[in-house]
Amino acid sequence: MTEDSRARALRRLRASEPAASADIAGSPLGIELAASSVRFVALGGPLEERWHTALAELDRCIRPLAGSAPVLNEGGVYHGSWLESTGTINVEVLGRFAPQIAKATLLLFAEHQRDDGMIPYKVTADGAGFSQIQIVTPLARVVWRHFASTGDRELLQTMYPVMVRYDSWLARYRDSRGTGAVEAFCTFDTGHDLSPRFWFAPDRAFRADAREYDPAASGIPYAAPDLTANVACQRTYLGLIAEELGEDGQAWRDAAQASLEALHEQCFHEDDGFYYDRDRSGRHVRIQTDVLARVLACEVGDESFFAASLRRYLMNTGKFLAHYGFTTVAMDDPRFDHDSSRNSWGGPVNFLAQLRAPDAFERHGHVAELALTSSPVLAALAVADRFPQCLDPWSGAAGYTEVYSPSILWFLDAVERHSGVLVRPDGEIWFSGLAPTRLDHGAAAEAVGYARTVHGVEWELVADDDLVEVFRDGAPAFSFPRGWRVVTDEGGDVRAVIGLTAQPVAGELSLPSGTIALSVAPNERVAFAGGVPSERVEVEFVGPVFA
Repeated sequence: MTEDSRARALRRLRASEPAASADIAGSPLGIELAASSVRFVALGGPLEERWHTALAELDRCIRPLAGSAPVLNEGGVYHGSWLESTGTINVEVLGRFAPQIAKATLLLFAEHQRDDGMIPYKVTADGAGFSQIQIVTPLARVVWRHFASTGDRELLQTMYPVMVRYDSWLARYRDSRGTGAVEAFCTFDTGHDLSPRFWFAPDRAFRADAREYDPAASGIPYAAPDLTANVACQRTYLGLIAEELGEDGQAWRDAAQASLEALHEQCFHEDDGFYYDRDRSGRHVRIQTDVLARVLACEVGDESFFAASLRRYLMNTGKFLAHYGFTTVAMDDPRFDHDSSRNSWGGPVNFLAQLRAPDAFERHGHVAELALTSSPVLAALAVADRFPQCLDPWSGAAGYTEVYSPSILWFLDAVERHSGVLVRPDGEIWFSGLAPTRLDHGAAAEAVGYARTVHGVEWELVADDDLVEVFRDGAPAFSFPRGWRVVTDEGGDVRAVIGLTAQPVAGELSLPSGTIALSVAPNERVAFAGGVPSERVEVEFVGPVFA
């Protein structure tokens, strides 16, 4: 690759008009995109056109529901917004591109809260649904991060009492055995359609009332690890919100700790190092599903446990690591089914699971593993004929449904997270240099460019297979080799360099003040102070396990 390819990418980037290219100019999404000046270009390959298609199809997922403002809909065959996805992890990612639409979607669930405190599991054009709870990503964390990113205190003030009431509802109706764990009464409580986890359990709560379980059903209620972990994490963030609003957060921290203790006591299997449901007879339901990834994404466990979970499960090609993403049932389980042609959590790769993965991996600094496992998935979506719910884990072929917002948002997130400019809730700006120049299946680009305006400053990044160049308001700011992530503060001062690839990368960080030579290992974080390296933190890299 040459300087010319980056220069051409920069010229193309500066001339790009994504809202016009996606034919969404003037729509709510198009207006918010223009405000942030988010742009992406790629020389060669399908990525740029696919990125514009993603914007166009995301725009199709944004429309009013039950008299609301324009809000995010799940898309595909799912007509409405679901709490487990649309109203949590989906809007968290959407908030980086369209924060006002994300806010409206959060408020939709608050507006439809029932008098007894239950938040609906979905809202459609016909109104709210209450036949199951269907919670996965902690709502309070999403609300907190939206506040941290936007400063929208009004949202905190509105959502906090809503979430407090729902916490009380869950404690009252979803702990029938008094264990402190949160119980699943049916398959749809966790959104695990067709998963063997819930064989012989009903799809919905008894008589479509989420407060009741079928007394004649086998096994349920389950003390559920993912639901319990959700509430533990939820309570931690409720504590942060309480303190921000001038209240005491200690009671929430104590409640979160009680939930973690119940999670471990009820659901953890020491020999397996895995979290399982505990059924009504007190036995573990020993089916290994994506429940472990969900628990980890709820900030459960330390770095040692996470690394062990990678080796035994998430990065193990006999368990959950397929070439095209993380499966939803362990592949060595005879009940595993890779059929991606239907709405199934019985084995195939689901984009909701992919979208939730960064919360588990990045919390412990395992960014190189996340990048490694994301690359084949990005290639698969780049050449797919639609944005589906599922992928075939063996071939990467697009599976069930289309115009599905979680896969659209995963694609937009992956491009920005690994080769773009990403603004974090804590104010950090990530300039990531894993340019998609080595994707398979004809998906690779010769060079790419990404731009975003942050606090009135226009940042531009261009990269090819060798070098990444970053510009600030049109002027050169810094450059670094492919395979690093440079982290800056809000003002653009370098705070760290991180290794994104599976092997060490040596090169030079070129700053206006001079050039610094570095060799950065996978996951290694080289902290900077005063413009020079000050500390190195190593994080074990766990590559694919084939044992």
